[in-house]
Amino acid sequence: MPLSPGQWQKALAADRLEAVYMLAGEQLLVLEAADALRARARELGYGEREVFDVGQHFDWNDLARAGASMSLFASRRLIDLRLPTGRPGTEGAKAITAFCADPPPDVTLLVTAMEWSSKHDGAWSRKLDTSGTMVVFNAPRPGEWSSWIGARLASRGLSATPDAIALLAERVEGNLLAAAQEIDKLAVLHGEGRIDAAEMETLVADSARYDVFKLTDAAFLGDGARALRILAGLRSEGDELLALMGWLVNQLQLALRLANAQNFAAQAKAERLWQAREQLFRQALRRAPRDHWLQCLARASRIDRMVKGREAGNPWQEAERLIAAIAEPRAARALA
Repeated sequence: MPLSPGQWQKALAADRLEAVYMLAGEQLLVLEAADALRARARELGYGEREVFDVGQHFDWNDLARAGASMSLFASRRLIDLRLPTGRPGTEGAKAITAFCADPPPDVTLLVTAMEWSSKHDGAWSRKLDTSGTMVVFNAPRPGEWSSWIGARLASRGLSATPDAIALLAERVEGNLLAAAQEIDKLAVLHGEGRIDAAEMETLVADSARYDVFKLTDAAFLGDGARALRILAGLRSEGDELLALMGWLVNQLQLALRLANAQNFAAQAKAERLWQAREQLFRQALRRAPRDHWLQCLARASRIDRMVKGREAGNPWQEAERLIAAIAEPRAARALA
């Protein structure tokens, strides 16, 4: 059985890593769990990491070759396999199952999936679960939001009154990433003591002039000039591009799911989009077909590699081109 998030924290403290891990579900929680695992791997002497981004034309033989190859720089290696859709396909399922059946020594496979439900489960994931560790991270249910925000505040050394927590929950409208960012801002802006509703109102309203949510909204609305100004503002304020890209990728994946849907309205309802955001994406999809959003995701993946030093290039410049392409599909030729 997959571990619960609470059990995951205990498993992460073990003095050795399992051969295989799979972290699936809500993007923010998966990304944070994956970061924690990578940090633990470094502590345990994993000095080499190889990253595979699974796309439409991914060669699954690369996984077997990576497992079988000898390390040049470290005795322990981490293979970071990113499976955004949570669906490896027939060849991928075979490759992951084969790895689990005979994992190479001193190699750990980390599989991350940003989409997961019971429909994703299959023989390959059950084999992975029995061979290693699998954790599914679900977003808080409506009745769990206050507890989640309270725990998140506590993890940052903060506390708040129930009214203040309820106000923040209302402001972020069920958006985990938005909640996490607001809480991180509160950790910077607020000193000691408990935050009450009045102070929460002030701190949230007076947070940074630019934020990534305004950036993506402007881009998907087609206001390229404003989106680029916001991106420049975020850069000048010292925001990390990698953190910005996390939310941008999330929104591009949402656009792609909506583009793939046979019934846009039904998919928008399943995604729990409120009316304004549904209209925002409806307009964006009218400006560009499905292939455009696939290209944008590919560019985002390349920017991620640039930020992490695995590919040459100027990541901020590429981010500007990506934002321009989202806002105005005719600018997509800049992706070439």
